[in-house]
Amino acid sequence: MLVVMAAMPLSAQSIGEQLKQNTTFGGYVIGRVNGTTCKDTDVKADMGVRLARAYVDTKIGDFAMKLQLHLSGSPLNKKENAIRLVDAWVEWQHWKEFRVKFGQFKRCFTFENPMHPWLLGEGTYAQLTDRLAGYNDRTGEHASNGRDFGLQFQGDLFTSRRDGHRWLHYMAGVYTGQGINHADKNTMKDFIGGLWLMPIKDLQIGAFGWYGDYVRDDGTTVDRRRYSFGINYTGDWTARAEYAVDQAAGKADAWYLVAGTPSWHRAKFFVHYDVYREGRSWDNAHSIYGASAQYHFHPNLMLQLNYGFHVNKTMEDERYHAVDLQCYWRF
Repeated sequence: MLVVMAAMPLSAQSIGEQLKQNTTFGGYVIGRVNGTTCKDTDVKADMGVRLARAYVDTKIGDFAMKLQLHLSGSPLNKKENAIRLVDAWVEWQHWKEFRVKFGQFKRCFTFENPMHPWLLGEGTYAQLTDRLAGYNDRTGEHASNGRDFGLQFQGDLFTSRRDGHRWLHYMAGVYTGQGINHADKNTMKDFIGGLWLMPIKDLQIGAFGWYGDYVRDDGTTVDRRRYSFGINYTGDWTARAEYAVDQAAGKADAWYLVAGTPSWHRAKFFVHYDVYREGRSWDNAHSIYGASAQYHFHPNLMLQLNYGFHVNKTMEDERYHAVDLQCYWRF
């Protein structure tokens, strides 16, 4: 009798019960006050909402689903300021060794791209992620927050007998290449993959590759031939470092390093070094030397102060300071 019931499809009643038990509604907001000494910037000080999101997570049987909306923020252009869909995906999770995700979600490129802004440590994504993973992408792609529409396979293999962690993780996906909420414009697809080892529970050492293109509004096709290497440690101390190269469209490379202390009376401190070079040339380099401090008033309320000293060779005023105070809250 039990075997027969297990083989039967889910009833409408059982689906309804699972939705009640496994559905979570939430969101988060990041408010910011910032200032800079850069003479080439029209606005020397500003304040506003950096980011506001609302989401719903649910699970039915072996299928997990997510829907997330971007409500407000500081986009690159006025066209991106409207409410828009950022996540809409379903993932079959029957096995840890092999999972299948379909829909609109984060590209599997770099360690930092899939990370929540709450966990970054440096106040915002590194230039490597911003310019080479689909945020303010160097191809001219519209703001896509590191996401695209696609089909992805991933899994964790080889369980450690000592502590139960998996030794190897893989991710491979095919994407439209046009970013979020945009239809494909050619027959070419983006192929992205990542593979990393976890020699100990909190340490990841990985490599990623990206082969594809992007079609601009004027019909111009820009190739993306990218690879990256990185390391990520998430124990009491935290450390993350990555290097990435784009071999196409005039070439570019970037790297960053973030290190954080253990938490001390709800406070945590970070230092970071961040470089992006268009054309892989120091004549076009933008380097940032920074420090951050965050304080958790509550698990869902955090204040973070960020300082950066910029050396930007692409600007007339090459050297300047920037500071911002960000308040994160989630519900």
